[in-house]
Amino acid sequence: MVKSFFCIAALICGLQAAVLAQAQVTNPILSGFYPDPSIVRVDKDYYLVNSTFAYFPGIPVFHSKDLKNWEQVGNVIDRPTQMTFMGDRVTRGLFAPAINYHKGTYYITCTQIDQKGNFIMTAKNPAGPWSDPTWLPQVRGIDPSLFFDQDKAYVVYNGDAPDNKSLYSGHRTIRMYELDPTTLKVTGENQILVNGGVDITKKPVWIEGPHIMKVGNWYYLYAAEGGTSVNHSEVVFRSKTVNGPYVPYEKNPILTQRDLPADRKNPITSAGHAEFVTGPDGKTYAVFLAVRPYEGNYYNTGRETFLAPVAWKDEWPVINPDSKEIPYKFTLPYPEVKLANQKPQSGNFAYQTNFSKGIDASFLFLRTHEPGWLTTNKTGGLTMLLSKETCMGKGHPSFVGKRQQHIKCEATTTLKFNANSQNEKAGLLAFQDERHFYFACRSKDSAGHAVVQLYKSSATAEKMELMAEQVLKQPNEDLKLRVTANGDTYGFDYAEGKQNWQVLKDQVDGKFLSTQVAGGFIGTLFALYGTSAGSESNNKTTFKDLSYKGDDDIYK
Repeated sequence: MVKSFFCIAALICGLQAAVLAQAQVTNPILSGFYPDPSIVRVDKDYYLVNSTFAYFPGIPVFHSKDLKNWEQVGNVIDRPTQMTFMGDRVTRGLFAPAINYHKGTYYITCTQIDQKGNFIMTAKNPAGPWSDPTWLPQVRGIDPSLFFDQDKAYVVYNGDAPDNKSLYSGHRTIRMYELDPTTLKVTGENQILVNGGVDITKKPVWIEGPHIMKVGNWYYLYAAEGGTSVNHSEVVFRSKTVNGPYVPYEKNPILTQRDLPADRKNPITSAGHAEFVTGPDGKTYAVFLAVRPYEGNYYNTGRETFLAPVAWKDEWPVINPDSKEIPYKFTLPYPEVKLANQKPQSGNFAYQTNFSKGIDASFLFLRTHEPGWLTTNKTGGLTMLLSKETCMGKGHPSFVGKRQQHIKCEATTTLKFNANSQNEKAGLLAFQDERHFYFACRSKDSAGHAVVQLYKSSATAEKMELMAEQVLKQPNEDLKLRVTANGDTYGFDYAEGKQNWQVLKDQVDGKFLSTQVAGGFIGTLFALYGTSAGSESNNKTTFKDLSYKGDDDIYK
């Protein structure tokens, strides 16, 4: 009897341990502005990349062992000699990178949308360094990805309508070239694999983000369809040969949220742009982009990276088969593997940096990163020269940003700065793009007083509107600035020296920072920023720290 009791107890403990060992996933797995995910598995390691548009460095590279825990190990474009995005609007630049691996080499394909077009870069280590780009002038379109089939390679991409004659707005094709994997040059003529989408009689729009994979005797071509907003979806085709003909799945789309009730609680919307990968358990999973609106189609955090299981039904892949709604939480049937240097990327979290170890790979600059205007100190602090460039232009201002990663969050910094004129300003940006931002800063007023100010950008011109201003009572003390986001409202506070927080302005319109209002494809950043607004200046500002805390109700 005693022996049986201990056997049962041991069994229960074993089952509990097995459950605890399973990875509990919180979606999005990369929260904030991490759109257009692409993933590759190499042995037991996973590498994932995202679009960065006109931010620099470009294309973050994340590493994982379990699809849950992610560590950023580098950036693909981290040298201005590779490319810059000078002159580009911040929502342009790099569109939809794809990562592949073949015989010891990693490949990135991507589109520089307003400049030279499509390119390939290579590396022996996904953390870098990555090569300079090899341009693909014949590949005229967007969203290229590679497919290796034994000794042959192909580049598949979104291209124009046949003969450049669109039957309707959004009419596109999926095309393919053969590629020489040694010279990285395309060969032969391009071939149309998909015209329009699943059913051209229904005028499908924006077939894009294509990938090809081979499973068994089938070649599967899958792609996004419907545009990257609320009608976004993922569809799949298959063929017995890589060149087609590709037949669509009769139950397409294999992922979408567009048919769900608009009034559902805590909705996830705009899902699509997926890529499949084999998990540690041998089963198929998909990473894809989606968004978390706080109302309607209003969201400030950008398009984010999500994960879901994939089921194979009649030899067709279906994403998230057990529920129409993408879950915020689910359990993977295998143990998680935490990484030594990983920083939190999903769920509720907080972080603080004093820059004593420099600027890590997750920080973003605008369009390039030229040396000389920024320094960090091993004892703490980031010092930047004021630039005559502003964040309203298309140049390289003194700007260092981090993503807003929660609907409800706050970012705080402490700065030491004395303006010499009204033009000189330094502080904290809540930045969506050149025409949609708020700027809390320290400056001088017309009477020469040290002041703290809040500006709002103009949506139509390169100028700012003063929303609030307070004369500082302790102008020789450090100034703390805080921005608090709560869905569609933002608040801005300040504190002098060791004094308590004071309201600079609350209940500020947060929808002004949404993609719905601003347009484009990016998410809000909190940025440290200093400018002399067109005037030459040798003045500097020192930011002692940057703190962030995100706490969304959906994760409690």
